[in-house]
Amino acid sequence: MAPPLSLVILLVIHRAYGQYEWGVKYRDSHICALKNSSVIMSCTYSYPTGYKIMKLFWTKNPRKGEESPDLSEDPEYSQRLQYLGDTQQSCTIRLSHVTQKDEDEYCFRFITDKPDVKWIGYPGVNLTVTDLQVEAPERVTEGHNVSLTCKSSCTLTDRATFIWYRNSQPLTERRDRNNQLLLQSVRREDAGRYSCAVQEHNHYLISPDVQLNVMFYPGADRNVIVIAATSGGLLIIIIIIIIILFIMKWIKRRSTIQEYETNDPSASSYAALDLKSRSDDLYNTLTTVPPTPAVQHSGSSEYENLSVSRRSSGLLNISSKSPHY
Repeated sequence: MAPPLSLVILLVIHRAYGQYEWGVKYRDSHICALKNSSVIMSCTYSYPTGYKIMKLFWTKNPRKGEESPDLSEDPEYSQRLQYLGDTQQSCTIRLSHVTQKDEDEYCFRFITDKPDVKWIGYPGVNLTVTDLQVEAPERVTEGHNVSLTCKSSCTLTDRATFIWYRNSQPLTERRDRNNQLLLQSVRREDAGRYSCAVQEHNHYLISPDVQLNVMFYPGADRNVIVIAATSGGLLIIIIIIIIILFIMKWIKRRSTIQEYETNDPSASSYAALDLKSRSDDLYNTLTTVPPTPAVQHSGSSEYENLSVSRRSSGLLNISSKSPHY
């Protein structure tokens, strides 16, 4: 038996109005995002027929009894918030360049044309923002292997692509989906500041730097080469060698002079003997000079004798008076 026509009409009307109840549904109740990344908050909303939407917007941390602010009018969000929904059903937004200051609860709200008829989707979406972190030992011994891990408190997607940097320079052009970097038989040249990055769309989200120190290993055969090859090391070694050679040459020359004086005693008295022989020759020369005839003026004779005495350079004590014949 077929149902009455009136019953069929009531069922159709009930289903038509029933599917447009008041409500907001969020795809995710919690979102964990990396610092400086973009976040998409997806949602849908519904309302009964007979109403017209006058305004719809997103707000955060709603409080009962207080008017919820529109984030698109907030200077901190106006340049970063993009509404991707419509006025019919979708209410999705994108929030870009998120930081720890953006951590909060976000809710969608719409206002109808009926007086005091408005709706807010509560509870909303809780946003958590975190950094990428490089997990690495503080120091490692030269020649050992070390593994660095790029990690985050957020769950990264399986399609995440990683890249590693040392001292702000990429280690390789190859992008890897493995979040670990393995350094085998590390050398002192491997020391430096390491960071990792995850690719998002056309840019990378980079972690803070972590310092890796490579300790000196005394048993390594290459240590002497490493020390000499360090900046300025070779120059310092050359200067030290030159100073040592100069000191050795000076010591050798000094010892040679002392040895000569010790082995030849006559060398030290040679100068005195030579001086004495010269004095004797001068004395003999003076005694063989023929006597000068007497002159009436005694003053002249005294002057001549005084001149001879001066020419002897003080070596002989000659009387200033002329001899008497």
